[in-house]
Amino acid sequence: MPNLKVKPSGTHGRVTHVTPENAGWTYVGFDLHRMKPGETVSGETGDREVCLVWVTGKGKASAGTKDFGTLGGRMSPFEGAPHALYIPMESTWSVTAETDLELAVCSAPGGGTYQAKAIPPGTHPQVTRGKGTNVRYVNNIMPEDDSSAHSLLVVEVITPGGHTSSYPPHKHDQDDLPNESFLEETYYHRLNPPQGFAFQRVYTDDRSLDEAMALEDGDVTLVPKGYHPCAACHGYDLYYLNVMAGPQRIWKFHNAAEHEWLLKA
Repeated sequence: MPNLKVKPSGTHGRVTHVTPENAGWTYVGFDLHRMKPGETVSGETGDREVCLVWVTGKGKASAGTKDFGTLGGRMSPFEGAPHALYIPMESTWSVTAETDLELAVCSAPGGGTYQAKAIPPGTHPQVTRGKGTNVRYVNNIMPEDDSSAHSLLVVEVITPGGHTSSYPPHKHDQDDLPNESFLEETYYHRLNPPQGFAFQRVYTDDRSLDEAMALEDGDVTLVPKGYHPCAACHGYDLYYLNVMAGPQRIWKFHNAAEHEWLLKA
């Protein structure tokens, strides 16, 4: 199995490149581009669908023959909800940076007759999950109930310093609906302030997979299976952008039984 932590390859251009082939799995792809004003990045979706997420900055976007104008605006992922753009299979897309731009390219197998569409901030209300030091703030970008895609599920989460997230530990690695769905997942992590670090553990019940990782600003983690909780250290807020996909576009998870008592505490 490939290393579950992917470090950025640099500070400019395509700095992260996760594909089903190099991740050793089937569904999820994730690229991260860091662009200067005037630079353009483009792509063809082929048999996959794509969700572009403006992590920071602004850029002009098009998909197929449609011009979506300028999208984006926040200059930090910790400043409100993002702009995003969905592009279906058998299409093209292009983004030209107007400011320094951090653009995430989330992809999964395509299908159906979905149409390209912009997803502005506020499309889905921010959700607060957990209580006490398990509180975190969720911005859904492409949730399962939006009927906008064939495979892709995309969400970002802010976890305050000293808090846990994706916790109590849960997993979604069994194609056993309605009890549990099978979804591969990537986490793109940012820290505020950026010199901080956080932790994530990916493990299975039998511990055949059990990897604990120290995460720095810009790291990506792969979750092919198992539980995958995160912990943000005191003084450093943790942002992550999740991409999930599997045989069905349903997020149905299973909590680790020994930790379910935390939901009632």
